[in-house]
Amino acid sequence: MGNTSPVFVVAEAGINHNGSLKLAKKMVDYVKKTGADCIKFQTHITEKEMLKSNIRPGNISKKTLWSIIKNSELTEEEERKIQKYCKQKKILFLSTPFSIEAVDRLEKIKVPAYKIGSGELTNLPLLNKVANTKKPVILSSGMSEVNEIKNSVNFFKKRKIPLILLQTTSVYPSNYQDINLGVIEKFSKMFNIPVGLSDHSPGIYTALGAVAKGACLIEKHFTLDKNMPGPDQKLSLNLNELSELVKGCKAVKLALGDSKKILVKEKPILKFARESIVSLKKISKGEKFSEKNISTKRPATGAIPAKDYYKIIGRSAKRNISDNIQLSQNDVY
Repeated sequence: MGNTSPVFVVAEAGINHNGSLKLAKKMVDYVKKTGADCIKFQTHITEKEMLKSNIRPGNISKKTLWSIIKNSELTEEEERKIQKYCKQKKILFLSTPFSIEAVDRLEKIKVPAYKIGSGELTNLPLLNKVANTKKPVILSSGMSEVNEIKNSVNFFKKRKIPLILLQTTSVYPSNYQDINLGVIEKFSKMFNIPVGLSDHSPGIYTALGAVAKGACLIEKHFTLDKNMPGPDQKLSLNLNELSELVKGCKAVKLALGDSKKILVKEKPILKFARESIVSLKKISKGEKFSEKNISTKRPATGAIPAKDYYKIIGRSAKRNISDNIQLSQNDVY
C-alpha cells in the first residue's frame, strides 16, 4: 500500500453482525460483491478489555457499553470460521483487538496484520503485544494530540514495524467540518509513512476527498441494513454506497496525475473544438486585415490558428480573398 498503489478499501464490519455468525458471513458475501479489498471485524473478549460499569457510548446508544460489547462477541471458533470463509471468498480478513488476550486469539488465527483502534492509540501494553508479532499495523488516530500520535508512531518505527497511520475523527457520526482532510498531507510529510482515513462522516464524500489528498487506505463502516439494532448501523454504508465508494476511490486515484500537456487522445477533439482564422467578407489584394474583415471560427483545420489572430491584424492581403474561408500563410504579407 502507498502512493503508487491502488487505494485499499477496508469495509469495517465491526460489531454490525450483532454477534451472529450467520450475519457475519452474509456481510462477507456482500462486501465481496462491492469489490472492497478487506472486511474488518472486532475481536472482543469483554471481561479482558473493560470493567463492568453503566457507562454508555456517548449518545449513540441508550444501552451500556458493556452490554453492547458482550452481546456482540464472537467466539474464537466463530472468528476462525469467518476467516476461513473469507479465504474461500478471496477477501482479506482483519480484526481489531481490544485486549492482549484478543491479540493471542488473532495470532492463533494467523491474521496477516493488525488494525489498532483510536481508543488503543496510547495503550502501551497492547501496542507492545502487537509490535512483538512483527506484523504490519494500521493505526487510527482519533481522540488524540499530535504528540501522542508521534509517540505511538515512533514506538512502531523503532521496532521496524510496517505502519499505516489513519486520520480519524472519533465522533459517530462526524460532522464534515471536523474531518480535517488536510491532516493527511501533514501526517505524510511529518512521519514519511503511508496515510489513510478512517471515516465516520455520512456518505462517501469525505472519503473520496481523502483520496484526492493522498490517502492510500479508506476505512468505512458497513452494514447489511441501517435499521438493524446496534450503535454503528445508521452511520454505516449499505451495499450500494460501499460499491460506489470502491468505484469512486479507483476513479479519483486514477485522476491524480500532475502533468499538463495535450494528450494524444485530445488531438482529434482539438481539431474540431478550436478555431482557425477566417475571412468575414471579400478582401482585396493589399487590403489590411482588421477586426472588420477577419475573425475566428471552428474547426482548427486551417493553416493559421486562432491564437495568432492578433499577429495577423494590421498586416496586408497578398491576393484577393473570398469571404468565409480559412486564411493560409500565402494570403498574408
